[in-house]
Amino acid sequence: MARLAVAVSGGVDSLCALCRLREQGHDPLALHGLFLPGEANDPLPPGGGLPLSADADAPRLWLVPPAGESDRVRPAPTIPALPDGVDPASLSPALPGLRAACRRLGVPLYLLDARARFARAVIQPFVRAYAQGQTPNPCALCNAAIKFGVLQEAAVLLQADALATGHYARLAPHPPSGRLLLAPAADPRKDQGYFLALVPAQALQRAVFPLAGLTKQACRDAVAAAGLDVPLPGESQEICFIPAAEDAYRDFLPRRWAADGMSPPSGGPVLLRTPEGERPIARHEGLWRYTEGQRRGLGIAYSEPLYVLGKDTARQALLVGGRAQLAMRGCRTAPANVFLPDAMWRSAFAGPLFVRLRYRQQPAPAEVHPLADGGLRICLDAAHGPHFPSAPGQIAAVYDADGRLLAGAVIREID
Repeated sequence: MARLAVAVSGGVDSLCALCRLREQGHDPLALHGLFLPGEANDPLPPGGGLPLSADADAPRLWLVPPAGESDRVRPAPTIPALPDGVDPASLSPALPGLRAACRRLGVPLYLLDARARFARAVIQPFVRAYAQGQTPNPCALCNAAIKFGVLQEAAVLLQADALATGHYARLAPHPPSGRLLLAPAADPRKDQGYFLALVPAQALQRAVFPLAGLTKQACRDAVAAAGLDVPLPGESQEICFIPAAEDAYRDFLPRRWAADGMSPPSGGPVLLRTPEGERPIARHEGLWRYTEGQRRGLGIAYSEPLYVLGKDTARQALLVGGRAQLAMRGCRTAPANVFLPDAMWRSAFAGPLFVRLRYRQQPAPAEVHPLADGGLRICLDAAHGPHFPSAPGQIAAVYDADGRLLAGAVIREID
């Protein structure tokens, strides 16, 4: 039996993870994170809770007392409780429901206020990446810095043996290295290993994924069988800190740039790429409004549908062309997050490798070469193309022939 901290968001997946671990005889505790910016009338007193470190923006840990007495709940006595008079619903819409679920299951519930760290590690890089014409992947940053960063730090403070999450992911042994590597989950439609590609290798060795062998429907059934109400029954949205409305980021980003004292990126020419060269055909209002492979919303009348082929940030130019010009050959990345020892990782280049450059794409055969700065040069196999383009800021995930994740990195340049 292990003492396991379970990251609970209020959705059905994390509740299912909590239920399964308890049914398996483990000693679980629930850990709910506050990530989104607080209101001006934040009910949590400044300086309260137990800080994870001495940093000014250190996340702070609180005990959420059960709504009623329960002898089965054994909270750690050293963690301060939420102050009297603080309504859990004022902190998180999921917290009252999680409080009731944890009381029913007889597990303690803790709250981690990580809003300042989330803003620094996820929101700010997202905003700056868009200003540079990139298309960032905030979920990958959050998993690395927050869910398997500060939440795992909190799990250690709570004397948990590991951190469990509701990700649809699986850890599989890699006998040559003796490590556990991410591998495809049972439900390929829900597999989320790609979004974990930046999580440090050491953090994965202290991770548990209870949903590895389940489908979404099986999770719903398990939570219903436990008699639990799901506080947030809807599917989680892709970017949690931006409203779910269509194109809401077009309003969000200018507000953030203004708040950070940044000028919105300027417009520039739209250049049509043809066999004879490039020629201007329109003007755009900022590269941040577009992403590679985009067709809708260009607002350019032409004899055939046009797609975004790339962005030339030096000239502030948006490059467009027909679908036949859309395919990419490969990419270069920032320094990679590698899951194998260095010597073994380099020898893995000789074996068959597969690369995923967008979440919705299937892994494609590729050659992968290390660069002097720790990045990767990825060359896609043209025989298995054409390959729909990814974008700088997205994640390149490298797999072996068995589907185990060997490395992940942020894409810097598209070829």
